[in-house]
Amino acid sequence: MSKSIPFIVIMLLGSLLLWLWLVWEPAPVGKMGHSPLELEARPLGGDFKLSSAEGPVKLSDFKGQVVLLYFGYTFCPDICPTNLAIIALALRGLDADELDQVQVLFVSVDPERDTPERLADYVQYFHPSMLGLTGSAQELAAAAQQYGAAYQRSDAGGSAMEYTLDHSAYTYVIDQSGRLDEVLDHATPAEEIGAILRRHLGETNQS
Repeated sequence: MSKSIPFIVIMLLGSLLLWLWLVWEPAPVGKMGHSPLELEARPLGGDFKLSSAEGPVKLSDFKGQVVLLYFGYTFCPDICPTNLAIIALALRGLDADELDQVQVLFVSVDPERDTPERLADYVQYFHPSMLGLTGSAQELAAAAQQYGAAYQRSDAGGSAMEYTLDHSAYTYVIDQSGRLDEVLDHATPAEEIGAILRRHLGETNQS
């Protein structure tokens, strides 16, 4: 059975979203308590198959939509919540028709703790359209390799968390044909993400 997300986490995420909306200005990458890693290799992209709370999911299931792909984990103390909250703000700037043509995939690289059910609960606190995915250690390593995503386990020094995962913090923009088109830095502003999504959607609507 998956561990439930504590109520305090819900409150903190709500506060984070409000703060991002009203006052946040991006801090330079690496100035946070949990430093992101650089890419492991040049991202090439490609299809993969992982698991959601609703069953198996392939990237190719979303052909015809623009996909934002992000690798992280639910116990991430700051980088993942910040990036997902920014993406959520970008999604909230889209109209209903645009939103139907966009899919956000949050891939957890912590299969020991992040069950599909836990991931489904976690992503809902950011935006109801987000989808959480995980898989075996081998499946995750293969998917991460395709996108150059880096992650490594670090001992948490006897804390209740036992360990953390240092990981790269890039958002991958995959176009409607399933091709990797752009790699966005950590904390790319919501306005910029929204503009990128609209550009892709506009190119499709004109074709």
